[in-house]
Amino acid sequence: MLRDDLRAIYYILRKDLDTYYFKPPNISWGIFFPLAFILAFSIRNPGNMRELMPGLVAMTMLFGTTAMEAIVIVLERRTGSLERLLLAPVSLPAMLAGKVLGGMCFGTVMSLLVLAGTAVFLGTGGTNWVTVAGTLLLSAAAFSSLGALVSVTVKEVFEAQTLANYLRFPMIFLGGVFVPLTDLPQGLRVIAGLLPLTYSVEAMRLGMAGEPAGAAMPDLLILAVWTIMSYGLAWRALRRRLA
Repeated sequence: MLRDDLRAIYYILRKDLDTYYFKPPNISWGIFFPLAFILAFSIRNPGNMRELMPGLVAMTMLFGTTAMEAIVIVLERRTGSLERLLLAPVSLPAMLAGKVLGGMCFGTVMSLLVLAGTAVFLGTGGTNWVTVAGTLLLSAAAFSSLGALVSVTVKEVFEAQTLANYLRFPMIFLGGVFVPLTDLPQGLRVIAGLLPLTYSVEAMRLGMAGEPAGAAMPDLLILAVWTIMSYGLAWRALRRRLA
């Protein structure tokens, strides 16, 4: 059974990457939209680019993972592809894991491209790559699971896109990408503490600053909790909708 599920996960992942993710519109949305935000803020404060880089990488991960993850399940439910997958047979958790892994892979590739550009222009001196790698992995899992949760809670593609934007844009402005959390009013800091992007940005900042891996451990643990919670809620919601 486990072997069948692992094989199903692999083929679902492969199909989704070929069919949905690595297309020019998704690549541009995953990279250029976050980059445009960063450039707008850097023009206002040109000497602050190094401080913005952790936020750029984390924001690219957010948009890369959710660019199609938030709507792919809606699309396949409308066409009946999802039901056909479950007739393979493949278990529902394995099918959902394959979908989540698709978003994770795409977001990770997009973030690595941005990280490589950052290394070329700003250097990598003092970077703790263990922390950076752990942050990329857990951020991809948390954001992709969140995108899957969005996708299973709506019926139409436009609803998924709207709901995803309702979640993404507050994260951008409250998650420490542009404005340090210490500069936010107390009420907004409480809200920021509930957002996964906050912990992704903080862990990435610690990694790029060369801090010991243990310093980012609380942030990474919260990202892991976000992953488990979002995946579990997505699985339960999808099971009810397919019942």
